Amino acid sequence: MLRCGTSACSLGPYTILGSCQVIYSQFGLAIHQNDHQARRRFVEWAQNEIAVVPDFHKRILFSDEAQFGLNGYVNKQNCRIWSEANPQVYVETPLHPEKLTVWCALWAGGIIGPYFFKNDEGHNVTVNGDRYRAMISNFFIPELNNHDVQELWFQQDGATCHTARATIDFLKDTFDDRLI
Repeated sequence: MLRCGTSACSLGPYTILGSCQVIYSQFGLAIHQNDHQARRRFVEWAQNEIAVVPDFHKRILFSDEAQFGLNGYVNKQNCRIWSEANPQVYVETPLHPEKLTVWCALWAGGIIGPYFFKNDEGHNVTVNGDRYRAMISNFFIPELNNHDVQELWFQQDGATCHTARATIDFLKDTFDDRLI
């Protein structure tokens, strides 16, 4: 939705509020004015890398994790059900349904993973900085050693467990300055 002053327009999942502030409506995340410049700098940097190394895009490991409900629970934030009639169906679900968190990395050379986050007793757990670093140390880096990873770049999102100082320092030991 686009809203400048008192008018409003739709731009797919985006909303612009007040003095034209963009909001990604699915998650309520503000897209700040500096984001455009940062994204543009990144694109220019990537284009320069591709000019020097034509297969640069094939050297990027894209990684992330996702959570899956194990008892049929579907996160309503990520699911929309459309119907002409309201069936008035009620489904009881636990307050805190059991979930499984799975991580993997993709690149032109293949897939590394999946990795399932579990504790020492084998129970499913969510990701935190210590668990993420343990996964990198005990699973990801040994898997990388099975591939020719010369000059690979590692990309991850801005989740707290990914950006903790200890995590970044640990990743720099493997990737040097090749972190995105």
